[in-house]
Amino acid sequence: MIIVVNFCYSGRYNGAEMKLESDGILIDLRPFNERDGIARVMTREHGLMGGVMRAAQVMKKNRPLVGQFGAVAWNARLDTQLGTFHWDATRNLAAPILMNARRLMFMNAAFGLITTLVPERESFPHLFDETIELLTALGDETTNASFFYLQWEMAFLRELGYALDLTACSGCGRRDNLVYLSPRTGRAVCGVCGEPYRDRLYRLPLCMDITGRFIDAACTAQGVSMPPSRRMIHD
Repeated sequence: MIIVVNFCYSGRYNGAEMKLESDGILIDLRPFNERDGIARVMTREHGLMGGVMRAAQVMKKNRPLVGQFGAVAWNARLDTQLGTFHWDATRNLAAPILMNARRLMFMNAAFGLITTLVPERESFPHLFDETIELLTALGDETTNASFFYLQWEMAFLRELGYALDLTACSGCGRRDNLVYLSPRTGRAVCGVCGEPYRDRLYRLPLCMDITGRFIDAACTAQGVSMPPSRRMIHD
């Protein structure tokens, strides 16, 4: 008896070719040779994908740019190969951000963190949605860019398993007088419970210097360095 099994990995297998299709954000593009580039595209369904974009360095029309949103197709003979991208941009989410240095810094920091810490081809739909929301907010000059970026970092840490709980004291459960944050648990601590340990706790309110410390811990745990684009950010 012969048993035939068809296996599909987040896409479809056509003969000798693996193909994944989705919409995504182009978050990183680096030269590969004189013509091609190595790209990272974040998608809702398939997570972060890496591959080659043919002629990305020499295109005159419809050139791929970091910050674009569009339709992407990834092809490879095997799912373990680098593969190649076909990229069709539908809008440039970065265009309204480019003329504002601080808002651009937030975008670059978010993209750098995703590229450094998010494993490839693992779906993080909530993080994808949060990233779209961040880029939309950064593109609106009337929004508080620092607030939206801090919210994005909290969502990013949550996806990595470093959820910060600022709702109640981890020691007694009270919901007022929350003035500290535990670097070990990521939970809030009230003034009474935290007083004996105040030299070892972070002082609230939450800020990007504090989230940066948790991000640094995540980088250390994965054996990587915090991306320079994130190290540039301070409150």
